[in-house]
Amino acid sequence: MAEYEAVIGLETHIQLNTKTKIFCACKADSWEDPPNTNICPVCTGLPGVLPVLNRKVVEKAVLLAEAMGAEVQPVSHFDRKNYFYPDLPKGYQISQFDIPVAIGGYFDLPIPETADPQGKGYIRKVRIHKLHIEEDAGKTKNARNKRQVDFNRCGVPLVEMVTEPDLRTADEAAQYLVRLRQLLRWLGISEADMEKGNLRCDGNVSIRLKGSNVLNVKTEIKNVNSIDSLRDAIRKEIDRQIREVEAGNAIHAWTLEWDDDKGVLKKMRSKETEADYRYFREPDLLPLKISDEWKSEILKSFPELPLDRRQRFVDDYGLPMYDADILTLERGLSEYFEATAAMYKGDPKKVSNWLMNDVLRMINEQKLTPMEMALTPTFLVELLKLVDVGTINITTGKSLLQVVQDSGKSPAGLVEEQGLVQVKDDALIREICEKIMEENPDEVELYRGGKETLIGWFVGQVMRASRGKADAKLAREILFELLT
Repeated sequence: MAEYEAVIGLETHIQLNTKTKIFCACKADSWEDPPNTNICPVCTGLPGVLPVLNRKVVEKAVLLAEAMGAEVQPVSHFDRKNYFYPDLPKGYQISQFDIPVAIGGYFDLPIPETADPQGKGYIRKVRIHKLHIEEDAGKTKNARNKRQVDFNRCGVPLVEMVTEPDLRTADEAAQYLVRLRQLLRWLGISEADMEKGNLRCDGNVSIRLKGSNVLNVKTEIKNVNSIDSLRDAIRKEIDRQIREVEAGNAIHAWTLEWDDDKGVLKKMRSKETEADYRYFREPDLLPLKISDEWKSEILKSFPELPLDRRQRFVDDYGLPMYDADILTLERGLSEYFEATAAMYKGDPKKVSNWLMNDVLRMINEQKLTPMEMALTPTFLVELLKLVDVGTINITTGKSLLQVVQDSGKSPAGLVEEQGLVQVKDDALIREICEKIMEENPDEVELYRGGKETLIGWFVGQVMRASRGKADAKLAREILFELLT
């Protein structure tokens, strides 16, 4: 059997997190609102109304273009994309066609070891064809044997970003969405929540003989609402196309719909061409002009990007790549780490360990952003220093994390208030050790009979008896002396 490779390009629709829609003053985020309550004559296309462009939409699009290394066009145009569907009340969508807001650019995509057949990991360079601004359509659903339409989404601002066909596997496509979602949240331009439709993706898939450079007929996969679904849908389409070609059948340019419940692809229609949309310039909007001055103002606060910060954490702080990757998955967490490391002036790896093993768990459980935590970087540094100088032990320190978060009080204040200072009194710890040995003669006999791993159990009993305040190292030394 011949060996094939997939050729995959993605079209992502990114909902920008502006307060209002792209051409009117209606609220943009209407996920939880009743149907047809965030609408007006402009976004429902009633006669006699005119669109007014939302300036924030342009600014967020420019931020994304800069992150992609795309070329922002000094002049771009809006166009009417004509098609007729119940969720498009105007009968056309205001979009950008031949002169979009930005063209070109690329996205460095780290592919982890787990998604690499060679088990090494690599960087896939994904070229960007173009980014264009457009308005969203409404949505339809079947209910009670009727097709219902909700226009709340009409006019919600989108950036559509189209890649070149540079991806080769379903895992690469899924990883592209993971990293794109990270970037969008990092830039603060989209919530990128696929369940809420903030980030949607269509996959264009074709196959060819491995080693070939031809581009064969492609199919388009639509209605994918999660990263796992995208991976599954592309895998199934690749397998289907290979079976068809092996059977001597032609691949047709279909638009396919992914049924998430059944895990199958269904044919929706023949794929449209650009000519089907009869694009022409939007007569109610002037050309979009982005001056150098405006662009400089937009980019004044452009942040260090995730992959750059990840590498800097490795170079400047000596962190393993695994740590740096986790700490830069979310911008707020990376800033929390840097703020803590700057004040602590100790081992950055220790800060990383406490963040990844304990603080991050609290953040996830309580659904907070790092900067919303009552356990501030200042408090975390104070707690680490209390452990370093031996005022409290690690066990007490870890238990204090949640107490600080719940109370908002400083670690030092809580240590004094609750009497948590570590016990280092040799005589007192020795007395506790002797009592535990006296109460557990069977374990003492087992230890002396050769089961030396029981030393950890004895230390645990001392820590329990001292309410976690005993110096664990000193307790181990005393126990070893007494048991031996």
